[in-house]
Amino acid sequence: MTKTPAEVELMAEAGRLLAQVFAHLDSLTLAGMSTLEINDRVEAFIVDELKARPASRGQYDYGFVLNSSINAVVCHGVPSADEVLRDGDIVNLDITLEKDGFIADSSKTYLIGAVSPAARRLVQTTYEAMWRGILAVKPGARLGDIGHAIERHARRAGYSIVREYCGHGIGREMHEAPQVLHFGKPGTGLVLKEGMTFTIEPMLNQGRRMVETLDDGWTVVTADGKLSAQFEHTVAVTRDGVRVLTLRPDEVRGGMRRAA
Repeated sequence: MTKTPAEVELMAEAGRLLAQVFAHLDSLTLAGMSTLEINDRVEAFIVDELKARPASRGQYDYGFVLNSSINAVVCHGVPSADEVLRDGDIVNLDITLEKDGFIADSSKTYLIGAVSPAARRLVQTTYEAMWRGILAVKPGARLGDIGHAIERHARRAGYSIVREYCGHGIGREMHEAPQVLHFGKPGTGLVLKEGMTFTIEPMLNQGRRMVETLDDGWTVVTADGKLSAQFEHTVAVTRDGVRVLTLRPDEVRGGMRRAA
């Protein structure tokens, strides 16, 4: 589960490129665009501009380069030409990128136009919860410390945490050990060691935590139809703490600057 310093640097390069993808998305006006158009623009940017590979296409027979999860969609939303982003929507764009044999994975929930205060609060809290988990990472800490930090922040704000999906180890493969739960008890679980690389990607719901999978076999929605939000970063355990390999140019360590 651990990577050499050289391997971590290769992952950091993949992460740096993936951060550029989100910077490119930040420059676009997403309102009025279909999720398939966003998918195609991201693919062109990764392949033509960054000379990298979209790692999601073909993974588990998936036919697209990203997941687009709007409003009550928790995760794994499938891009569609018929799905157009409208004023007031929130949408999570989850993207993976491979460069020189190593994969980075990150997602961001975007606010489209004039979003309701309730939706904005959910998105901001989800972003903060991810950072609470990231800042719990250090050698000697345990996976339960990460989950506890996320869960405590979410519950204090009145939100539930999806339990069916979790973070994961990552490197040459998109999904490696360990599983990184977004809930848990401090002082429990696997002990973290320098060189471990994994994702932290909490999904918070406005209502109950229960989810359902639609008939397409991919799209996961809240069972009660209420909003869900997600953020994700790929991180590495360092000698004295954590390194966020997919940190975006607009971000400040600790996550208190902005959500979207």
